[in-house]
Amino acid sequence: MGVAEAPGVEVEVELAARGRDDGLFELDMTLTVGAKRGEQTAFHVQLVYGGVFAIQGVPQEALEPMLLVECPRFLFPFARQIIANLTTEGGFPAFRMDPLDFGAIYMARRSQELQAPAAGNA
Repeated sequence: MGVAEAPGVEVEVELAARGRDDGLFELDMTLTVGAKRGEQTAFHVQLVYGGVFAIQGVPQEALEPMLLVECPRFLFPFARQIIANLTTEGGFPAFRMDPLDFGAIYMARRSQELQAPAAGNA
């Protein structure tokens, strides 16, 4: 009897924030988790989890990092639990996502945005 191959897992995160007419802010966090064993998909979960936030007393230049770093930190534990429950209910071992560093995700995104115009001018 051979040793079972551990599945390869991919995790993608997308964040979309926007202001609302009532002065509140919405954040949609899309988490896509897929596991493959070789070429065969073991499971694929895509969850869009959102929140509405009241943000006051934050300077305009700090608003984007607040929405894309701090707000996802509030939502993530709940989204993580939903994904663990879904995989368990699907007959798989509970998939526990490692904590995400939303600060690093934000900085990587900003870096890509800053490099994109430079690449277009080359």
